[in-house]
Amino acid sequence: INMIFAAAPSQNEVLWGLATDREIPWNRVNAFHMDEYIGLPADAPQGFGNFLKEHIFGLADFKEVFYIDITAEDAEAECEHYAALLREYPTDIVVMGIGENGHIAFNEPGTPFDSVTHVVALAESTVKDNSRLFKSIDEVPRRAFTMGLANIMAAKKVVILANGANKARAVYGLCRGEITEQLPASILQ
Repeated sequence: INMIFAAAPSQNEVLWGLATDREIPWNRVNAFHMDEYIGLPADAPQGFGNFLKEHIFGLADFKEVFYIDITAEDAEAECEHYAALLREYPTDIVVMGIGENGHIAFNEPGTPFDSVTHVVALAESTVKDNSRLFKSIDEVPRRAFTMGLANIMAAKKVVILANGANKARAVYGLCRGEITEQLPASILQ
């Protein structure tokens, strides 16, 4: 099985539950993480690969874990490399959250539904939301790698977790709103 995981505090309980469930044959699961900041050092605690290593990848005995290279010097080449891995290992399950503005992964409003792994400029609302992970908002990277919406939609199953009143509007749009690139999560309809 090939699984994609999101890195966010909203995922903590689910990741812990999965990582500590000894009935799951993790040695038959290949793991991917869905997005990553550009410009952080390899050991940055804010790095999503590092977060997932701490919360699940380092706790369960996966068959293989594929990380987006946070230190990649050629961002486009890294996108192509990760997209090739996703083609080689077709996704069975995605476990992710939703942003306040309806983004999934780092696919911000306006991202084309047919997008694949790419580099994105983060919306100011996303930078502000993620600033809680940094000492100041000025330290938050403004660019990131992300799986595209087409990569996510290629999965057989998508599990989306949302908590907090601030996400209610996005969840409503996801479930009952217009299907529009202005609310990327609406593609899940």
